[in-house]
Amino acid sequence: MAKSMIQRRQDAERERIEAYAVTLRRVFPVPRPAPDFERALDEARRGFAGMAIRDGALWRPKLKTRDPARLRLAAARHLYARYPVTAALEGIWLDSSGLHAGEIALRKAWYIAVARGDSLYKAGACAWLSRKEVHCFLNLPGDFTFDEAFWVAIARSYTDDSGLAARLAKSKIARTPRNDLGFWREVTRFFCGQPASKEEIDDLCDYIGAVHQRDAAYSLKGRTLASLRRQMLEWHRDIAAIERIEAMRRRAAGRAATRTAGTQSQGRAWDGSCLDDWDWQPSTKEAKAHGERFFIRQLKTAEDLVAESRAMHHCVSIYAAKCIAGNASIWVLRRSALGKIERLLTIELDRQNRAVQVRGFGNRLASLEERKIIERWAKARGVVLCA
Repeated sequence: MAKSMIQRRQDAERERIEAYAVTLRRVFPVPRPAPDFERALDEARRGFAGMAIRDGALWRPKLKTRDPARLRLAAARHLYARYPVTAALEGIWLDSSGLHAGEIALRKAWYIAVARGDSLYKAGACAWLSRKEVHCFLNLPGDFTFDEAFWVAIARSYTDDSGLAARLAKSKIARTPRNDLGFWREVTRFFCGQPASKEEIDDLCDYIGAVHQRDAAYSLKGRTLASLRRQMLEWHRDIAAIERIEAMRRRAAGRAATRTAGTQSQGRAWDGSCLDDWDWQPSTKEAKAHGERFFIRQLKTAEDLVAESRAMHHCVSIYAAKCIAGNASIWVLRRSALGKIERLLTIELDRQNRAVQVRGFGNRLASLEERKIIERWAKARGVVLCA
């Protein structure tokens, strides 16, 4: 429908007004708000009442920035700084993302102690660093983050090579939890004595961390860089083997789910044999050590199967497909005594619960004593010993 003359004039007037408003906005931009100095002071004071050496009301900053982080750092300098402080300590006022409240409070407290001229060692650093390391932490040249400066200081206590110390501080060691400092100190000492590239240190730290998580008593004492490399490669091969076994298990579980209209086995374990595990404790007269105990357990996960294969130096992990399909089950005989667990035998049962293979370390045959123990188990569980 055609517009009337009045409507066309109104539309033209609206377009003219809008064009004029665009021109005004381009020539006269909207004024930015003034820097919020009071907010910066409040954030710098929070949690540290009574620690300031200057009155916040006397702060007359000549700052044009409106960045809250830079304003917060400037406020902290006014309130607490009698002496200059390294960038590693000042960084907490600029960015605290990813840190929990306790860590933020600790870093701010360290900044305030150093800025005021107090002893950082006495202010709490003594819980982690020696006096020599604290001195190094406070006098580092270069641009390091807090964590990097912390680990440079530790590394310099083990090496005079500042480049190696900086390389270690840039590695994954600097991202480890401080409550596990003792172990990662040992790792740092190891690499100070046996240097490697940052990339290799990062790769080895992945392996070392995984082993330490699994075994809290793990130590690098007596190890070499070459042996660590070899063990890391074995670890990667184990991971690859576990992934292959897990892929087989998932495929088998998917087929089973299709056949049974949606019911699927839970977790990462396969169903395995319906036989129960078995324990036996010799009499006091028969036992060779106080509290000696023997037990037989079934392995039903990829991790356990690969670990058994690695520890016992045989190829039991290749039987994963048979176990997942239900055509075999793998069992292990262990001896527990004096707080230690010893691997003795690995046993393969077929569908009819017949022991078709019984092997020890390096595929050795069972000893006479071990044979007597598995005969007890076989009698108790209805297993037929063929091997």
